[in-house]
Amino acid sequence: MTDRLELWLVIAGLAVGSFGLRFVFLGLVGNRPMPEWLLRHLRYTAVSILPALVAPLVLWPAATGGEPDPARLGATFAALGVGVATRNVFAGLFSGAITLFALMAWLG
Repeated sequence: MTDRLELWLVIAGLAVGSFGLRFVFLGLVGNRPMPEWLLRHLRYTAVSILPALVAPLVLWPAATGGEPDPARLGATFAALGVGVATRNVFAGLFSGAITLFALMAWLG
């Protein structure tokens, strides 16, 4: 167990670091136009977050002890296929959820 002083120093350091990262974009760069190449790359940030959050849940799910299972893989491919075919995020999400529940009920 860490002592209280070390814990509070880590918390304070994380708070200063978090504030610093936000201040760089909002305080220093917020009123200036950004270059086109940077804006082009920042557009993909939101798109990359969802796969980064979902991939560990599909490949190493805690419900199966970290082993991939056919229900989650099937739901992933169904959501990906429907999302690419329809170009609709909600259709992909709902098809993946429905497929997941159907495969979990069918496979046990």
